Amino acid sequence: MTTLGGSAARRLGDSVILAALLAIANAPLHAQVQAGKSVLDGVLGTLDSRRDHYADVAKQIWNFAELGYQETKSSALLQSELTSAGFSVKAGVADIPTAFVASYGSGKPIIAIVGEFDALPGLSQAAVPNRQPIAASVAGHACGHNLFGTASTAAAIAVKQWLETQHKTGTIRFYGTPAEEGGSGKVYMVRAGLFDDVDAVVTWHPGDRNDVSPVSNLANIGAKFRFHGIAAHAAAAPDKGRSALDAIEAMDNMVNMMREHVPQETRIHYVITNGGKAPNVVPEAAEVYYVARHPDIRVLDGIWERIVNAARGAALGTGTTMDMEIISAVYNVLPNDYLAGLQRKNLERVGGITYTPEEHAFAEQIRKTLTEPMLPLGSEAQIQPITHELTFASTDMGDVSWAVPTVQLSTATWVPGTPAHSWQAVAAGGTSIGVKGMMVAAKTMTLTAIDLFTDPTHIQKARAEFDKRRGGFTYKSRLDRAKPALDYRKSSS
Repeated sequence: MTTLGGSAARRLGDSVILAALLAIANAPLHAQVQAGKSVLDGVLGTLDSRRDHYADVAKQIWNFAELGYQETKSSALLQSELTSAGFSVKAGVADIPTAFVASYGSGKPIIAIVGEFDALPGLSQAAVPNRQPIAASVAGHACGHNLFGTASTAAAIAVKQWLETQHKTGTIRFYGTPAEEGGSGKVYMVRAGLFDDVDAVVTWHPGDRNDVSPVSNLANIGAKFRFHGIAAHAAAAPDKGRSALDAIEAMDNMVNMMREHVPQETRIHYVITNGGKAPNVVPEAAEVYYVARHPDIRVLDGIWERIVNAARGAALGTGTTMDMEIISAVYNVLPNDYLAGLQRKNLERVGGITYTPEEHAFAEQIRKTLTEPMLPLGSEAQIQPITHELTFASTDMGDVSWAVPTVQLSTATWVPGTPAHSWQAVAAGGTSIGVKGMMVAAKTMTLTAIDLFTDPTHIQKARAEFDKRRGGFTYKSRLDRAKPALDYRKSSS
């Protein structure tokens, strides 16, 4: 079977859509409805014709496995895809080298599709159903961002082709957003005003299910606390030293006692990223990385102040000094029921995924490694019912959702029951299972964006709900004065 190259496949897709449009022009009204569906079928067919190409793009990014703000190859690859498709690309936006915005079209409405592409440290894994780290790699796409960025790119290109063949006014934008995993890349992009004129944002996230529930999640704030003491011989002159590690341990003890006295939805985690170099030397420098979360950013502000005070007290009590670098600060997601309903109809049209016998065997092996998976095998073919529950993760999409009406879906790129940030997610994301879920997302986002361009009342209704939910609240970034922590994934010295 012959596989079309990139430009040839795009030309074929364009010709299919154009032929359908010419047929519509001379058809009676009842036939025009069917012809309109044919145009959308053509759009989806174009995406199908590019499946192998996008699978290759996703696998390249999976192999790159670049950490936050270090995604130079991944960002360049997606920029190249969009430039080749006719987008105008502006790179290095918001003082972030790997952030970019790609645009096509002019005028209103302006619809944004968002993509991510950073990996997670410590989760290297081959695309096999047993724990097998890749020797040459220190990171892995345990949240599926290799699929995320690729599907969003595919959707943006498909919408661009539709706008072009329809001769429609309006602007489609792709936002390449780095460092979602703790670096708050989107927050700086929102702060820089890059979303100010956007009418709606359409996005997705890899997962173990097909779902468009308008859920909220946890706001979070993260920072590195660095303590500075005095080095000395730990045996011969301990009285001359002041231990920066003692300060971290004192801080950790105070924060751990604080857990009893915070709202139950609160989450606090930390890792000691530098605890000294040798046990016979009093550590003169040490670092601990904290993240705190709560469903309401305003409540979290007070919790975070108590954590900072614990750090100050630890420094005072140990005779050291402390400085703090804010790494991340994101809002909880502001859901939009109207947009979720619109996107759900499109997800139902696209449908879930069906495993081949080989994929089913892979999934069964993965299931054996999971602890009490919540979804059964076979649910990857289903669309989950709408819920309005709170989830306990965090994302910088939260800030975007408070600035622009936003909708996000999840598709089954992982074996049902697989948790995010696991080696099992890395493994599936490097296989055809991940690609199938990725294409479901690309198609669903494409149809949703086309709906927003076609009927202006969708944007009006989404905006009305958005304004009502926000009330009189004015969004302001919790990173108002901070610069992007471009080296937050680099080892502490």
